[in-house]
Formats: sequence, structure tokens, C-alpha cells
Amino acid sequence: AVYKINIIIASDMQKSIHEDEHAEADIVYGAEECYRSITNLLQDSGFPKGVIPLKYLEEFGYVRKTGFAWRKQKGPYDHYFTSIKILVSYATEITAYVEKGKMKKISGVKGKQLLLRVPLVEMSTNKDQKKIYSTTSMGFGRSYPITAFMTDEEKEKANE
Repeated sequence: AVYKINIIIASDMQKSIHEDEHAEADIVYGAEECYRSITNLLQDSGFPKGVIPLKYLEEFGYVRKTGFAWRKQKGPYDHYFTSIKILVSYATEITAYVEKGKMKKISGVKGKQLLLRVPLVEMSTNKDQKKIYSTTSMGFGRSYPITAFMTDEEKEKANE
């Protein structure tokens, strides 16, 4: 019983932290505005546009002071990254703290490893931006070529 209470308290604490963050956020609504704002943040942070599929967007918020960002979409969404053969599930709301070359404390993203869906908690790029490293809540990490997450447009630019 104590364990369950601790989880509830941690969850409530997390919600109140996020509510405080929302108060200082720049928030945009609608698919086009959200897409534009998210892709700008991803590019400014050194991540390719395709690292988070941007479908069915409704709301995006970003707190410049802390790097806290969230995005809401109409419902959960699964995306299969064919080049790396990974199925990733995106919840209706995804949150993260974003800084140059790193996203940490990610919530709402799970990668399917063998038969398990494992929460992804951190992503980072290496200095030459050729790889993206992801870390799960269980502490396991893996690297992928950054091209696996690039849009066709980004791949064309990289080849020029």
C-alpha cells in the first residue's frame, strides 16, 4: 500500500511541476502552428524533424527558461521506423526537457524491444551529429544513425 501511495504522490508532484511550467510557456494551437514550432525547436536543438512524427497535432508548448516542452495530439500514435526496424508508440501527450543535443525526462514515448514496450527517457546526439543515442527507463541505451530520423528533405540537403 505504501508503494502505491508513493506512486500517486510522485505523479501528483509531476503534474504540479508541469502545471507551473505551463504558466510560463509559449503555447500554440492547431496542426500548422504546432508543426512549425516543433520543427524549429528540433532544428535549434540539433535533432532531425523526423525524430518525433508530427501527425494529428493540437497543442505545443515550450518554456524557454527551463527547456520544458510538450505536444498534444488527437490520440496515441504508433510509428514504424523502417530503416532501423523499431516500432515506437507516442501517447496523446509527450513531454521533455530540451536543450542543445539532448532531450531528457521524456514521457509519453515507448519503443518496442522484442516483445516489450519500454519507455524512452532520454535522447541525445553526438558532437558530429551522425548518431542519436536513446536511453530507456531501464537504463539500456542504443545508438542509431541520425539519417534514420531525417525527413526526405533533410536527407537531400545532407547529400548536397
